[in-house]
This record gives sequence, structure tokens and C-alpha cells, in this order.
Amino acid sequence: MATTFAEAAQSVEHAARLEHVSKSFAGPGGQQLVLDDISLDVAPGEFVTLLGASGCGKSTLLNLVAGLDRPSAGSITTDGRPALMFQEHALFPWLTAGKNIELALKLRGVPKGERRERAEELLSLVRLGGAYGKRVHELSGGMRQRVAMARALAQESNLLLMDEPFAALDAITRDVLHDELTRIWQETGVSVLFVTHNVREAVRLAQRVVLLSSRPGRVAREWTVDIPQPRRIEDAPVAELSLEITEVLRGEIRRHGRH
Repeated sequence: MATTFAEAAQSVEHAARLEHVSKSFAGPGGQQLVLDDISLDVAPGEFVTLLGASGCGKSTLLNLVAGLDRPSAGSITTDGRPALMFQEHALFPWLTAGKNIELALKLRGVPKGERRERAEELLSLVRLGGAYGKRVHELSGGMRQRVAMARALAQESNLLLMDEPFAALDAITRDVLHDELTRIWQETGVSVLFVTHNVREAVRLAQRVVLLSSRPGRVAREWTVDIPQPRRIEDAPVAELSLEITEVLRGEIRRHGRH
């Protein structure tokens, strides 16, 4: 799988490109502008975190990139169909861990005789070897998110969209999964667009942090994260950059009157 993603990444200019994207929804007072003139590129193999205050349109933007909704203006192009991972694992409880992954493989057209082996490979990739036959209720929250990650990777998309996938986990489990996601991203070469409201998580993971202003969401600022991996939440360079980003985020929130 690492070769598949890496070779595909070399053949395209952008994993995702958003050009002047805006999105409005109908509201009591008429059309409500949620996203305004967003232009953003995600390079092949790049890890980008999308950061902003609650309600700024981060999840809306991710849904647009995923193709679950259409922009009101502008255009979005992606390198194939993205894979999407949510805060909730969304696993089918009546299926085993392995069968949840096999379902994604089936939908992708993988022959039946190859699915179990492929599912077990993906479980091993997320360090859940031997969990193929376990039911969802037998898995911890962190294990469920690992299975959800394996299922997303089963789609063999070049772009993985992640909507606050670790927000509901305890700090230690979240930190372990940060390590695992970093490892998987490096091994596969997949591009990642990761939504979070946690500044330190954004800096811990990303090569680039993109900050959205409060509604309507606009690209307020970007930071390139030149801190070598592996990183820790508590590392001084991570804490220093997080403080800088937090101050800018606070300014955006104050400027838009949201407290």
C-alpha cells in the first residue's frame, strides 16, 4: 500500500485544490454565509491541519472536499475520491472489525477472495493484528478509531479527510493515536486534511496549519511547521508555536465578537 500511495502522489500536482470556495445555507433571515472565498491547496503527501473556533465552518469545508455537499461558489478538485474519517467511528456494531474493513473493500470492488487478507494487512498497519474477529463492543475507544482508520485506508484514496477523529478520546489514548497516525502517514504517503479545534494537536501533527476566521470562515493565516517528527505535545517548539497560533486565534474570536 505504501508504494501505491507514494507512486500516485508523484503523478499529480495537487491532492486537493479549492479555488474561491464559498458556502451559504438558508436561514431564518435569508442566506447565511458560512465560508467565504476559500482558496487552499493540499500537496501530494502533505499533512495539513485546519484550525478555527467552533462554528467557523471547518466541518462544512471538509464535507465539501469530500463531495458530500456542493459549494455555493468556486470549485474543488481532488486526486480521486477522498476517504473520510469522523469523530465518531461509525463502525457497524453487528460486524466484526475485519468485516467492517471488508465492507469498504467490497464497495471498492476488491474480489471476495482477497478481502480477508487485505483487511488483516490493514489491521496490522494500525497495530491491531489479531483483532479481525472482534466485535465493536469488545474494542476500546482508541481501538475503534484504529479500525475506522483502517477502513478509511481500505479505500486506497490519495487524500484522507479527518474530522476531529480523536476529540472524544482521553489524553493518553489521543497521544498514542497521534503517533500512530504520523507513522501511517509517513509509511503510506497519503495526503491528510485534518480538522481540529485543538491548537496543540494541530501543531503536533501537521506540516502546515491553516487558521479559519470565525463565521464566515476565511483563511486568516497559515503556518509552516518546521519541527522535526516525531513530535510530542509537550515539546518546547510545539508549545511555542501553539502559543503564537492561539494568540492569533483569540484575536480572530475577539474581532468577530465570539466569546
